[in-house]
Amino acid sequence: MDISVVIPLYNEEESLRELFEWIERVMTVNNFSYEVIFVDDGSTDNSWDVIVGLSQSSANVKALRFVKNYGKSPALHCAFKQAKGNVVITMDADLQDSPDEIPELYRMITEEKYDLVSGWKKKRYDPISKTLPTKLFNATARLISGIKLHDFNSGLKAYRNKVVKNIEVYNDMHRYIPYLAKNAGFRKIGEKVVQHQARKYGKSKFAGLSRFFNGYLDLLTLWFLSRFGKKPMHFFGVLGSFMFFVGLIAVIYVGASKMYAMTNGLPYRLVTDSPYFYISLTSMILGTQLFLAGFIGELISRNSSERNDYKIDEEINT
Repeated sequence: MDISVVIPLYNEEESLRELFEWIERVMTVNNFSYEVIFVDDGSTDNSWDVIVGLSQSSANVKALRFVKNYGKSPALHCAFKQAKGNVVITMDADLQDSPDEIPELYRMITEEKYDLVSGWKKKRYDPISKTLPTKLFNATARLISGIKLHDFNSGLKAYRNKVVKNIEVYNDMHRYIPYLAKNAGFRKIGEKVVQHQARKYGKSKFAGLSRFFNGYLDLLTLWFLSRFGKKPMHFFGVLGSFMFFVGLIAVIYVGASKMYAMTNGLPYRLVTDSPYFYISLTSMILGTQLFLAGFIGELISRNSSERNDYKIDEEINT
């Protein structure tokens, strides 16, 4: 199979038929063999009924329906497990991503040998309340990840099949799939300027500043896990040892100062009367706790269980 098109969705009943017919036209004109995998993320409207209708008229339709709303990352995770195409293309269900971009994305993966190609919506039709935080967010993501992409969170992306089979998308980490791919060893990552269309139906499901704040926290988490996820002692152990020895040296200095004063007949006071003694002791205790946290982290990292466990209500052709 040439292409798997993965479409996560939540309450997009108005756009699904139009989107699928558009994809179908593109695939037919280019003579691609393909499948379209819809993942209904617990929609409360008639989205699933529309998908069932599409599956009855086309064998290319596959679908999963979650029992409840888990989020975009779980939807992508489950779809990636099912995808059979040599090239996997993700797009949003709201018609803001154009299926006309599919042939060129496919060519960049198959001919230019990219592992991943991310769409860049250079000209956007979003309000400034969304575009400005997005620019700041992407600038931070470029700085931390070292990947020169303009839009990490673009829903329109293309992957070699082996990429999606070797990354784990969880929580809200769909924003950082290029970073996940890089950490998994897939380093040929590019981007393509793509057409962005104004939303035709309904309203965005991702409004609010909380998503941007959470995005920064997720980015820091991903950076930490990529550096120390398999070796937490390298972080906690070094930091704990540093704090412990700084405290130890400070305690020795306080004690030595008293001994010097006693032996030379100089005025002195009790060690416990000095605030530096308590600061040093606190530093040693914190250092010990961080060191023990490293041991606990090592144990957890060696005995962690699968985190992606989602309840699927119905399936079509999977």
